[in-house]
Amino acid sequence: MSLPTPGPDRTAVVTGASSGIGAEIARDLARRGHQVTLVARTVAKLDELAAEITAAGGRADVIAADLTDRAARAELVDRVTALGLVPDILVNNAGFSTLGPVAKADPEEEMRMVEVDVVSVVDLCTRFLPGMVGRGRGAVLNVASTAAFQPLPGQAGYGAGKAFVLSYSQSLAGELRGSGVTATALCPGPVDTGFGAAAGFSKEDAENALPAVMWVPATEVAKAGVDGMAKGRLVVIPGLANRVGAALSQVAPRSVLLPILARSHPGLRE
Repeated sequence: MSLPTPGPDRTAVVTGASSGIGAEIARDLARRGHQVTLVARTVAKLDELAAEITAAGGRADVIAADLTDRAARAELVDRVTALGLVPDILVNNAGFSTLGPVAKADPEEEMRMVEVDVVSVVDLCTRFLPGMVGRGRGAVLNVASTAAFQPLPGQAGYGAGKAFVLSYSQSLAGELRGSGVTATALCPGPVDTGFGAAAGFSKEDAENALPAVMWVPATEVAKAGVDGMAKGRLVVIPGLANRVGAALSQVAPRSVLLPILARSHPGLRE
């Protein structure tokens, strides 16, 4: 099993590519010879990354799109093909989290999160996969989280959304067997990318809540994800401590686990 062969008319579409894990996945794919199409709302950051990849001898195209907008998502396949490119790889990395108890949440912000973290994954897979299956080649990498393996009081919607992405990706992999197309779920633990700050965490709170051994650099997470996609792996969890934690969290009694998680979560502190 391997990634589709790079070609002058082929591209890897990476959402949420303006920073963090998405930017590192784009860099990793470009180093392996793949052309990349960078998708996010922040055009300036995409342009900087595209210039960096181009300077290193690759090709990177930029598409500005707000993935909370269903019409914008519906246009994405056509916008890629209008560049003269065939999307052979899809990386659904775009996502964000809210923070705090549901009883105090902003309904609009919660719906925005579900739209990006969950609905856009389904939408883009549904739109890009028919072409891949028709060509008999392709790969999908959906970025979930180790939060997918346990409840997450303090980030209830985010944890549930990532559980959906994990289950959805595994189901896709079952459907795609023998088609020449693969689906992989990347489940990182804590990564210092600015994601937590956007959710409302202070870096100190995040580091105090999660042991240092669980933190993995974005470059390593990206490499693990692309390596896993290249090998046709079903689930990739970067870092031994995160793999052990994910396994334990699945078998721990919820009556024991939930109070511990609620007490330790920064979003639930008074």
